[in-house]
Amino acid sequence: MVLKTFGWSFAITALGLAAAVFYGGWTAFGIVAILSILEISLSFDNAVVNAGILKKMNAFWQKIFLTVGVLIAVFGMRLVFPVVIVAITASLGPIEAVNLALTDKDRYQQLVTDAHPAIAAFGGMFLLMIFLDFIFEDRDIKWLAWLERPLAKLGKIDMLSACIALIALVITSATFATQAHQHGGAHVDKAQTVLVAGIAGLITYMIVGGLSGYFENKLEEDEEAEQEAEEEARKSGNPVSAVVMAGKAAFFMFLYLEVLDASFSFDGVIGAFAITNDIVLMALGLGIGAMYVRSLTVYLVRQGTLDDYVYLEHGAHYAIGALAVILLVTIQYEINEVITGLVGVVLIAWSFWSSVRRNKRLAEVEGVPVEA
Repeated sequence: MVLKTFGWSFAITALGLAAAVFYGGWTAFGIVAILSILEISLSFDNAVVNAGILKKMNAFWQKIFLTVGVLIAVFGMRLVFPVVIVAITASLGPIEAVNLALTDKDRYQQLVTDAHPAIAAFGGMFLLMIFLDFIFEDRDIKWLAWLERPLAKLGKIDMLSACIALIALVITSATFATQAHQHGGAHVDKAQTVLVAGIAGLITYMIVGGLSGYFENKLEEDEEAEQEAEEEARKSGNPVSAVVMAGKAAFFMFLYLEVLDASFSFDGVIGAFAITNDIVLMALGLGIGAMYVRSLTVYLVRQGTLDDYVYLEHGAHYAIGALAVILLVTIQYEINEVITGLVGVVLIAWSFWSSVRRNKRLAEVEGVPVEA
């Protein structure tokens, strides 16, 4: 089962890591490995959501999502999108950006370093909004309850996430951005650039969130219609059959899944800039991670178990928050990329360990015989 589901992911991992060693030695191997782990950890909750919706769709649309959807996810968001970011921020054409990355790494590195304040502000704001919206939402399951309970109460204030994100952007532009580092060790004032890029990141998040919300509402409407149909069938004495989405409903869900995947892969792409500016290593690492997300989605659908490790979603979002802060700080200060990558890995490992401990406690409680 595991080999059948993850076979392609294992093969792509071997090829990707071998290509990394050939491209840049063992240092490149380490960076690609960290990027892969980071992408998988940040996208685990994406796989869970995908699996929960995918199981409601018929076989045809499941196949469409796992073929066409994967092509969009891997080649569109993980490979093309980083090129677009570099091309826009460095004022280059996409082909020129790719050629420069492959033929003149030093010049490419200089351009990306000079564009880093804009990239960091844009991505930092996007990631920060994802984290804030998660942490201010009142959830039934809480990982760090001492922190999440009071934050959930504060989350009842409208637009709190956007206000905090904008305050963080203003502080960043007034502090780190005034001494933004450039290639060669120079520091320049990038306050205006950081402000504009940060606002653009906030707007992008709102657009993606709005589209996701729209398709999510379509899902809820379809589910309500399905429940009403089942209720009428019971009243009339007709057999109630399991209904899977097809046609227009399934098409909306396919679009919804693509928007969700785009939003999750976006934070992975932006987070990757905190680890490396090398577009080849970025493409290898994120591509490997995207394949595992696809395999994990299939595995969860086939197994039918989505709630075994309930704190992993929390750990992933705390990792997103940490990356957001790191990106904003790196506008002025350089932070070792290995440290940046390990922050996310440690948080995910911690949340996984906490989930295992919770499962053991629940098993012990359920295993205690009840006295009459």
